[in-house]
Amino acid sequence: MSSRDPLDDLLDKWQPSSPPPDLRAEIRREIIRTRHHAESMSWFTRLELAFSRPSFAATFVAACVLFGLFLAEVRVTRQHALYGAQIARSYVQLIDPLLVAETQPTAKEVK
Repeated sequence: MSSRDPLDDLLDKWQPSSPPPDLRAEIRREIIRTRHHAESMSWFTRLELAFSRPSFAATFVAACVLFGLFLAEVRVTRQHALYGAQIARSYVQLIDPLLVAETQPTAKEVK
């Protein structure tokens, strides 16, 4: 009684028809081709290609939103600082009325 499967005979006869491709050489060729293609593109085409990728476009939009929020925060902080300085000056003038007379020009100084 033979324990050999009929498929074993077929597998023994089978040989690969062509040797496996050299992946390293193919990768090198693809890198060279891509670099050559990228060098021949204009800056507008490169920009368009970059924005065609959803990940880059989403990152760019998020960066713009964060930059806008940062600028708004800087502006509001500056306004609060100016408002605080104005309140401090008003308080000092309220307490010391002679300070108002010193900072405002008199009629003699204007002529």
